[in-house]
Amino acid sequence: MVPMQGLLDRIGRGFGKGTIEFATARGSSWTIGSGDPHVRVRLRGRRTLLRILRNPALGFGETYVDGEWEPEDGDLRQVLGVAIGLSTHIEHHARLQRLQRLAGYLREFNTPRSSERRAAHHYNVDYELYRRFLDADLHYSCAYFRDPHMDLEQAQQAKCALIARKLDLRSGARVLDIGCGWGSLAMYLAEHHHARVTGITLSSAQLEVARRRACERGLEDRVEFRLEDYRDTRGRYDAVVSVGMFEHVGRPQYPTFFEHLAERLADDGTALLHTIGRLSPPGRCNPWIDKYIFPGGYIPAASELTTAAEATPLYLTDFEVWRHHYAHTLAEWHRRFEAARDTLPAGLDARFVRMWRFYLLASEACFVAGDLVVFHAQFTRRLDRLPLTRDYLYR
Repeated sequence: MVPMQGLLDRIGRGFGKGTIEFATARGSSWTIGSGDPHVRVRLRGRRTLLRILRNPALGFGETYVDGEWEPEDGDLRQVLGVAIGLSTHIEHHARLQRLQRLAGYLREFNTPRSSERRAAHHYNVDYELYRRFLDADLHYSCAYFRDPHMDLEQAQQAKCALIARKLDLRSGARVLDIGCGWGSLAMYLAEHHHARVTGITLSSAQLEVARRRACERGLEDRVEFRLEDYRDTRGRYDAVVSVGMFEHVGRPQYPTFFEHLAERLADDGTALLHTIGRLSPPGRCNPWIDKYIFPGGYIPAASELTTAAEATPLYLTDFEVWRHHYAHTLAEWHRRFEAARDTLPAGLDARFVRMWRFYLLASEACFVAGDLVVFHAQFTRRLDRLPLTRDYLYR
């Protein structure tokens, strides 16, 4: 049998951007990785480490949520920064087993019924939770920090403004918002660009809130929200936008998604796809995220996104990569979440708090030390639909 330290040395071979030390109350300790920062984790016992090593991508998060380990100095962000860097290093230097890839792909088969069920898992959580840590207008996606001194509210409005410019909206434009959330972007486009927006979601809880907010803002005649799968939407629109929804589509459905996107877009229309993306080659969804946060989801590589779009009449007219904007967004969400944790809705217990804290900080670490970014892919059906330079985006 390979000694515990020998096993950790094998797993962490070649990683020099940080060290994790696992220690027990009885004085035993083991390390993985090398270099700074050096973070120390207090384990409940040796069995906790064994549970982690059986499936690190799943076990590290599960054992934290179960209270089996704590950061020595209380800085979970720093521990996860090293852990995500180590995980990315391991995946880049070891080919993912074919069976793991196949299992991930099969899990991403999302029928209309299973898509609705999986959306409910995350988005039908008590609305008051999201209201505690999101910006005032309830944008649950990456903000755009055009100025580093912006607060979260300003950065979310800057994101909406940039999206509107990329859609090149005309007054009265008919817009389809796929995955509209609580209606934030739809209402922005209606208020600031006089657009007529149809927003679709698979979350009944989001639908109720979006409709109520539209009524409160007097926008019932300009925005319409539906409980509807993108595969069931009909009609053609001057613009189609999807923000933070493509991560839920799943690779088996990519051809169908882009076929419907092309069918919904008018001949002189513009579409904008805003999605988390990976800078590494195609892989799989993190098992912990898949099990506890976003079941059935997948974060695409640029090659997967563009390959699926190329099979349709759509032209890719602009592709932008946002670096670290989501890290800043998640850091602020975490700060607000921790500030509000004593006032969370009833039923969200201490274990839920640990799970949500791990989710927010691990996600932030993926954008700092991992390989995640945000993709902005713009599409048209005509090559002459937009100006020939990007100047119009920044006027």
